[in-house]
Amino acid sequence: MIPRQRVVLVSGLSGAGKASTLHALEDIGFEAIDNPPLAFVEELVARPGLSDEIRQIAVGIDARSRGFKPEEVLAALRRLQQNPALHAELLFVWADEGTLQRRYTETRRRHPLSPSGSVQDGIASEQRLTAPLREAADLVIDTSELALSGLRHLVEQRYGSAGDADRPASPGLSVALISFGYPSGLPREADVVMDARFLRNPHYDPVLRPRTGLDPVVVAYVEADPVFAEFYGRLADMLLLLLPRFRQEGKKYATIAIGCTGGRHRSVAIVEKLAATLSEAGWRVSITHRELARERAAIKASDPDKQAAPVEKADT
Repeated sequence: MIPRQRVVLVSGLSGAGKASTLHALEDIGFEAIDNPPLAFVEELVARPGLSDEIRQIAVGIDARSRGFKPEEVLAALRRLQQNPALHAELLFVWADEGTLQRRYTETRRRHPLSPSGSVQDGIASEQRLTAPLREAADLVIDTSELALSGLRHLVEQRYGSAGDADRPASPGLSVALISFGYPSGLPREADVVMDARFLRNPHYDPVLRPRTGLDPVVVAYVEADPVFAEFYGRLADMLLLLLPRFRQEGKKYATIAIGCTGGRHRSVAIVEKLAATLSEAGWRVSITHRELARERAAIKASDPDKQAAPVEKADT
């Protein structure tokens, strides 16, 4: 069987990280092309002998393109998907309005759809224009709370094969575990969300308050809750039941989010324990502690020489 050529159309909102996504794809072996005419894309990938030259192509398409029409992008995608020699997907990169406005303010750039108007108007127009693409996308990446390293990690998880579109980018299913605090909102990318606020809170212990769920004394406090053992056992059993089914359905990754009030103690401790349990069961796991990541960024911004505890871990 001749492996199919992989084609990824990358679209999204301006300022959401499309260029960074293309760079990440390029770094793992894709030939990246930004904003070519759609007709050129179809002609390029259908050219005889191309599979011997380029095994993977990533094409950036967004509202900056002259005459951009979402329906034409989707029609082109359907034609590519009908070609038995190709494996074509649509990736959409998104961020919430507040994040996009902040990024434009920081870079002092004008929005491409509102060059002489407000950034907010440009964002709203582009959201309406690209809504059909987001709805039809094979993968939507929300970069609102995602560091560049996290974006690259997601891209590598999904597309980091050696060019064979007919086999997963990595063996089995990759599992991302996220701890978070409810006041800052739920992680949008989560497939499963579990609320840990019913467990007793280390925040009310003055000795434990400044510590985090990465500290053994906090872990011991959380696990000493009378219902913790039963809760954790049922949670682990549920995930070990669900994850194989996710894999059977063709999912390449799953995101499990554990939340508590501040995202510093209970959720962090549970995510760390789950990572160990799932890794022992053979799953490929990555960890992100969202609120600790924000604290770390704030500390670094105020004092670049001050060290903070790591909040992201590589796959285990």
